[in-house]
Amino acid sequence: MSTSLQTELFHLKPFHFRTPSSSKRTSLRCSATVPSSKRSYKITLLPGDGIGPEVISVAKDILLLTGSLHGIKLEFQEKLLGGAALDATGVPLPDDTLSAAKQSDAVLLGAIGGYKWDKNEKHLKPETGLLQLREGLQVFANLRPATVFPQLVDASTLKREVAEGVDLMVVRELTGGIYFGKPRGFGTNENGEETGFNTEIYAAHEIDRIARVAFNIARKRGGKLCSVDKANVLEASMFWRKRVVALAQEYPDVELSHMYVDNAAMQLVRYPKQFDTIVTNNIFGDILSDEASMITGSIGMLPSASLGDSGPGLFEPIHGSAPDIAGQDKANPFATVLSAAMLLKYGLGEVEAAERIERAVLETLNRGFRTADIYSDGTKLVGCKQLGEEILKSVESHVPAAAAV
Repeated sequence: MSTSLQTELFHLKPFHFRTPSSSKRTSLRCSATVPSSKRSYKITLLPGDGIGPEVISVAKDILLLTGSLHGIKLEFQEKLLGGAALDATGVPLPDDTLSAAKQSDAVLLGAIGGYKWDKNEKHLKPETGLLQLREGLQVFANLRPATVFPQLVDASTLKREVAEGVDLMVVRELTGGIYFGKPRGFGTNENGEETGFNTEIYAAHEIDRIARVAFNIARKRGGKLCSVDKANVLEASMFWRKRVVALAQEYPDVELSHMYVDNAAMQLVRYPKQFDTIVTNNIFGDILSDEASMITGSIGMLPSASLGDSGPGLFEPIHGSAPDIAGQDKANPFATVLSAAMLLKYGLGEVEAAERIERAVLETLNRGFRTADIYSDGTKLVGCKQLGEEILKSVESHVPAAAAV
């Protein structure tokens, strides 16, 4: 079934796109994107490390309640990933975790990593497990929205007039580039010095498929697409730009611009409202989407969806494992809860249930509840668990959309 890959955080429209060589429509796919008659789904939960188990616990409760209110049966299975998997099995992605993920309808991830494993060899780092998971699920399109909620505009580190009204989408290529390119490794140069090296490489089809996703997202948003590269220095970026420019002819209704990554990093904090949709490679997208998140007031507010041509999607908050606050009930679960909403909407096609969660998040913000990272005078400081309970109350109350704006 084709996914309803949609282009706004809360109110998106499905789209399809055509391949250049065929009139047949193609689309990103998840394993269950149109509700089945039985409306029963299998979800793999990957709590991971640090605050991951705390935020996944909140999201699971909210999914269960929402599912029961909409006649959806959700079957959960928890598996190990990252540091937790290393400690228990000696590898960051056990075979049974990948197998379970592939056989599920969607995957919800908490967070991975921590100081404990920082000095491990590369193949024994938690982050390697995440990269292997993305590669194993063949999810190549990472959607990272960065929207400044009106209730949180003063939590942004930027001036109100700069942050207010920001609503952008970063479309990040997820399975290619320098994170996966070969050759890579360590060696010795002609002077006998130790070296470390990686390869930034993209094939034409990898650029074309992510650019196509981005053009269609931009078409359904504000009609503007900014492709970010480093084409003044890097051959891989020169090729990236060449392919994007060629594809632009198929999208005359989308205004295409190009920006070097160093300038893009500056413009995101100088005037972020100039951006609507950004498409970029793996490493640049990793960095720029984290930067964009801080415009919103906290990295703890932003979800993400990673989708591919087939199989389950991977849904995760973009924040890290925050080991400094792990186990202290200080984590912000909003990003994971919104990732759960994206899972329902994009992974399972359960749009009404997803929108119920989205409205509940807005209503909880309207009622003034905040974790420490987004707290301001006049709001109510709560921990992760209590915030989860407040979101559950809002889910159960089924707040009308007009009241939650």
